[in-house]
Amino acid sequence: MLTDFNEAYQIVLDHSKSFGVEEVSLEESFGRVLAENVYADRELPPYDRVTMDGIALNFDSIKSKKLLIESIVAAGDAQYELKNPEACVEIMTGAVLPKGTDTVIRYEDLKIEDGIVMIEAEFSKAQNVHFKGLDRKKGDLVIKEKARIGSAEMGVCASVGKSRLKVFALPKTVVISTGNELVEITEQPLPHQIRRGNVYRIASTLKERGIPVSTLHLNDDPKEINEALQSILVDFDLIVLSGGVSKGKYDYLPQCLDEMGVRKLFHKVAQRPGKPLWFGVHDNGTTVFALPGNPVSSFMCTHVYLLQWLNSCLGIAMNEMPYGKLTKDVNFKPDLDYFLEVKLSYNKDAEILAEPIKGNGSGDLANLVDADAFIHLPRGRNLFKAGEKFPIIPYRNLSL
Repeated sequence: MLTDFNEAYQIVLDHSKSFGVEEVSLEESFGRVLAENVYADRELPPYDRVTMDGIALNFDSIKSKKLLIESIVAAGDAQYELKNPEACVEIMTGAVLPKGTDTVIRYEDLKIEDGIVMIEAEFSKAQNVHFKGLDRKKGDLVIKEKARIGSAEMGVCASVGKSRLKVFALPKTVVISTGNELVEITEQPLPHQIRRGNVYRIASTLKERGIPVSTLHLNDDPKEINEALQSILVDFDLIVLSGGVSKGKYDYLPQCLDEMGVRKLFHKVAQRPGKPLWFGVHDNGTTVFALPGNPVSSFMCTHVYLLQWLNSCLGIAMNEMPYGKLTKDVNFKPDLDYFLEVKLSYNKDAEILAEPIKGNGSGDLANLVDADAFIHLPRGRNLFKAGEKFPIIPYRNLSL
């Protein structure tokens, strides 16, 4: 009995959970999810800040466009006070606007000779000044809880003195490949063997999101699998298995997981690729994703199910998927949700274009390199026409 995609997807999200909160240094926080609000510890900017190299003057006091330069002030100098309101101060970008001045004129609009400046362009009061507190007041919220910390957030945190941050803890995770046909990537495979590619695809996808990952390999041996699962289920919050969940005589995982007390929530989804997907939860709270062994299938299930489960666990808002416009007709007869590989681009109307990159089935791992995303074509119809828009699940940056 196949589980409908929407039902399976909802079951996965319904079994998300929090892994608690921890405090880390700012340097360690990149890619993590905030578990607190961040507030401004003083006004931003903290002083009237000069935004151009040039001169600072008092707009209402000058009577001529020919002015005496009274002093020079650099960024990092204490605030200077203009003594002669009809003079000016040579000033550098980032410096504190001198007391008694309110306007800055850039060097490009000036001619300076022997300590005298001639203003050669029109100007207006308060130009080229970033006034104190204009961006945020002291105590204002600058970053909301549950934001993912990127380079912009790190810069703001540093600017408001947040050297340590509370972040949502990450699940202790292991990615396990299964199958007697698999060998290490450093080995030369025999004609009947392949290298362990899935574990690298899945682990690197998780690592991109800051998840620390251990990796293991298990052969198709029920005793070996059960013995390994006994300790793995205790040691890890999240177990991601690849292979061994289909109908073959050596696909022991469903039986072994059941024997180890992992409660099956669904097995087999009405989708292509990825039909054999297995999902369950152990009584101790450990979550298990048993993904198909075919590389395209496991990669799709990682992005469509596993990453969304992680987002839900970390409290990240579940945004609508972006939509891509098909560039070609797609015919697909089976009554299944279809996740087709596509190459992304943009047109002049800023629409995302999705060009089908149909490979040679779910074992065609090289085709993943030629595409950028999966487009989700829903079950219940056979023809999807060029120009129609459907949700896309990118696995590369949409900036292209």
